Amino acid sequence: MKNHKLILAKRPDPTVSADIFQLIEEQVPSLRDGQFLVRNQYLSVDPAMRGWVMDMPNYIPPVALGDVMRSFAVGEVIDSKNPDFKVGETVYGRFGWQEIAISDGADVERKVDPNDAPLSANLHVLGMTGATAWFGLTEIGNPQAGETVVVSTAAGAVGSMVGQIAKARGCRIIGITGSDEKATRCLEEFGYDAVINYKTCEDLSTELAAVCPNGVDVYFDNVSGPISDSVMSFFNVGARMTVCGVIGISPAHLSGPRVARTLLVKRARMQGFLIFDHMHRLSEAVEGLLPLYKAGKLNFSEEIYEGLGQAPAGLESLLAGTNQGKVLVKL
Repeated sequence: MKNHKLILAKRPDPTVSADIFQLIEEQVPSLRDGQFLVRNQYLSVDPAMRGWVMDMPNYIPPVALGDVMRSFAVGEVIDSKNPDFKVGETVYGRFGWQEIAISDGADVERKVDPNDAPLSANLHVLGMTGATAWFGLTEIGNPQAGETVVVSTAAGAVGSMVGQIAKARGCRIIGITGSDEKATRCLEEFGYDAVINYKTCEDLSTELAAVCPNGVDVYFDNVSGPISDSVMSFFNVGARMTVCGVIGISPAHLSGPRVARTLLVKRARMQGFLIFDHMHRLSEAVEGLLPLYKAGKLNFSEEIYEGLGQAPAGLESLLAGTNQGKVLVKL
């Protein structure tokens, strides 16, 4: 049996581009006791991949040159010498950018019930994306009914889930995004009460003052940088801030910290969040998300690329901010 995989051929210089990956073909080795084969059906493309391919300190080691690109995937067990994973079962885990993965179960996050939702949804709403929104918002932000919640990258895969979860909890939700089209989607599809296009507004602080007349109680930060500086100036006493992403900060132009006075005066809390600290609780997040999904309270959109070779193009689109919804690769 042949397997096609995308390996990391070189480091970004300096930006992430499709040419840092190489598509190769290999023979699938014979299974050893305890192993099983997964035929991937959907692959995930995530913002964190920018950090994973860099040769720099990170929360997990970078992908090694020559290794298959790290990725979450969902697929079907097609052969097994492991009694815990039977042929025909569907699994979600860290199987990488490849058609067929060999696993011993250590990289499996959970078994998937195909009747719960479309398989692709397990890579966002019911996968790492949904869990990121769920734990980052509910456990750090802890939004209460009537509070104002601001979300940056509001139309993104994580941001859109955060907004809708907060809305379901009775909060007023304010989104910040980078295009009029995404702003419209936030209002019409994801139920935001107000949205700001930070690229076209004359002054972000002025816009925030207009849509947050009672201040900001919870801020789910997917970008950091100047946008977050503006939002924090509207914090109420006791505000909570989840730092989930820093794509708005260029490593070559770091400055700060600039938030000490805000945190002091408002007695606010700012906490970094990594989903990898919580993946062992994925089933717990799914238990909270699945009822909302089935009740029609979690709308989402997908940008699907066909074929393994298109995965790098999907990553380029995601990092450029031109994607519309969760970026996936269908095999």
